[in-house]
Amino acid sequence: MGLLDDALRSAQANLNRWLNQAEDPEKLLERMIQDMQDQMIQLRQTVAQAVATQKRTERQCRQAIDRAADWHRRAETALRQGREDQAREALLQRQSLLATVQALEEQRETQRQLVQRLKGDLKMLDLKLSDARVKKDLYVVRARSAEATQRMTEMLGRLNQGVADGAFQQMEDRIQDLEAQTAALQELSRDSLEERFTQLESPETLGSVEQELASLKRQVLPGDTPWGYE
Repeated sequence: MGLLDDALRSAQANLNRWLNQAEDPEKLLERMIQDMQDQMIQLRQTVAQAVATQKRTERQCRQAIDRAADWHRRAETALRQGREDQAREALLQRQSLLATVQALEEQRETQRQLVQRLKGDLKMLDLKLSDARVKKDLYVVRARSAEATQRMTEMLGRLNQGVADGAFQQMEDRIQDLEAQTAALQELSRDSLEERFTQLESPETLGSVEQELASLKRQVLPGDTPWGYE
């Protein structure tokens, strides 16, 4: 799994470099995913090239087999015509082609194993890429939550340092002043009313009131006198 190992090592190296640079976690993960996608493209190209080479080898092998069969037919024809030297030459060509076929078949088997391994690497990298995408989304959510928690902690820290306590104390003092003013006004109002009733209840006031009341009754209620006047 050489190509897959190279791709994963490259992704890990880039990840370590980005971590050392203390970049934004979301951007870091996006770059890591992009790097793995680039490695995936390169691996797919490698697989495509290996498959094309395998097919070309298979085609060359079939052509060599066909040519070897053709030289065998030529040897038979030469023997029928009594040309043994030509038959021998044709068989030599056939032997050479059969040796080529054997070499091509060995090469084709090697290429087949390589293609199979590369396809396995490609599948593995695709799974790792899918897993990385899922983890990236989870890590982004966790990173944002951590940032929000950090901001909340800093705000609470400032509140604990007295920023809000001072404001609440000022509000408390203001409310107490207003309550004191209201109580004073109510006290003054009660004193004034009591003073007025005291004045009304004094003998001088009561006598004056009685005289005024009698005079008013004579005016308003004339029936109390025979002619409506004294």
